Amino acid sequence: MTDFRSVLNTISHTKPDEIYHLAGQSSVGLSFEQPVETLESVALGTFNLLEAVRNLGSPTRIYHASTSECFGETGGKPANEETAFQPKSPYATAKAAAHWMISNYREANGMFACNGVLFNHESPLRPKRFVTRKIISTACQISAGADARLKLGDIDIRRDWGWAPEYVEAMWLMLQQETPQDFVIATGKSHSLREFCEFAFATLGLELTDYLDSDPSFKRPTEIRANCGDASKAERLLGWRAKSTMRDVISMMIKHELPAYSDIGS
Repeated sequence: MTDFRSVLNTISHTKPDEIYHLAGQSSVGLSFEQPVETLESVALGTFNLLEAVRNLGSPTRIYHASTSECFGETGGKPANEETAFQPKSPYATAKAAAHWMISNYREANGMFACNGVLFNHESPLRPKRFVTRKIISTACQISAGADARLKLGDIDIRRDWGWAPEYVEAMWLMLQQETPQDFVIATGKSHSLREFCEFAFATLGLELTDYLDSDPSFKRPTEIRANCGDASKAERLLGWRAKSTMRDVISMMIKHELPAYSDIGS
């Protein structure tokens, strides 16, 4: 995505009707260690995509994966499409730049480009460096008989967790509208990381406090204490509403993860 010619050639050859732009460094924690790579892959990558489509005069519709991280702290209030951005990480800063590029190209060049401002969306496809998959994986290993510990930083942060497949449906719906618009996608419910951990371990008959270690190295230089989204616009215009709760997400992730460790205790 950081090479304009590659992006231009790919779009020119494939002539896509729709592009779902999910590429780029996507770890908030890693962005503090690799801020330049994060900015280039996210912001420059988005710019190259927009410029390629504009130069080709293509009617391609573009979905851009914006992020709730752009909002930063919202004072405990659910964020909607009108909430100001206050990014607190290199990742969020890069995404905010990409978000406004999408908006600018839509207004200045008449392109069908929209931002999906998605709150945390989880699935078994998460890499294990992401905290939710790390929690699920560790709990499943312990349940299967492994001698493992769960090491986390601040577990009192609060997040709005949803089920990724439902959020992908929302992405698709955005590109089926007559006019391009930006949408917040969220469940509207906020839970602490402690709650997430406790329910995951309890589901497997485990007591979290028996396996949890606090590790300050996992704490970020700046952290969002709590976030929550207001997806009422998506419900009103897209007919979309989150169906799965945080507990549903955890149960589905465990169901997928647990068989991978079935041989540990044998």
